[in-house]
Amino acid sequence: MKPSKKQIKNPAPLHLTLTAVLAALIAVFTAYIGHIPLPGNAGYLHFGDALIFLAACLLPRPYAMVAAAIGGGLADLLTFPIYTIPTVIIKALIIVGFSSKRLKITDWRNLLALLPAFVISAVGYFAAQLILWPGQAAWRGLLFTSFTGSLIQWGGSAVIFVALGFALDKTKIKKIIGNK
Repeated sequence: MKPSKKQIKNPAPLHLTLTAVLAALIAVFTAYIGHIPLPGNAGYLHFGDALIFLAACLLPRPYAMVAAAIGGGLADLLTFPIYTIPTVIIKALIIVGFSSKRLKITDWRNLLALLPAFVISAVGYFAAQLILWPGQAAWRGLLFTSFTGSLIQWGGSAVIFVALGFALDKTKIKKIIGNK
């Protein structure tokens, strides 16, 4: 269904709806679909970050930050509540390098934005683990498990994001929702 011209002139209702839908999908894909716990305090593998990256390319930044924070936070609230607050902050920040103003989701800038997203996520969760588990004896062990878990998580999400992005670019989704 094609949006009306009024929606394109004032995309706020469409953006709010898409924010809510993406937040719900992020929560479900993080908490339940493909949810694979990693050993130690390395977190878990999930597909939610791919949808966070997608939200960052489809929605203006404030909307994408809300979708990422709510979706990721709700997932942790349901599965590993101690990480809820760090997740809300980290997930909102990982979208900063992406742009919804590009013609395509898989634009060079959005593909390069995957790298700072990894760094923000890896450093953010490592810092969170240091705060949440201050008695952790082996910093090097924590550093290794945290960054390895983040790398595995990011790599899987990046592959899914790129695949979804190419597929959605073929549908001209950006033009349909009024972003380009």
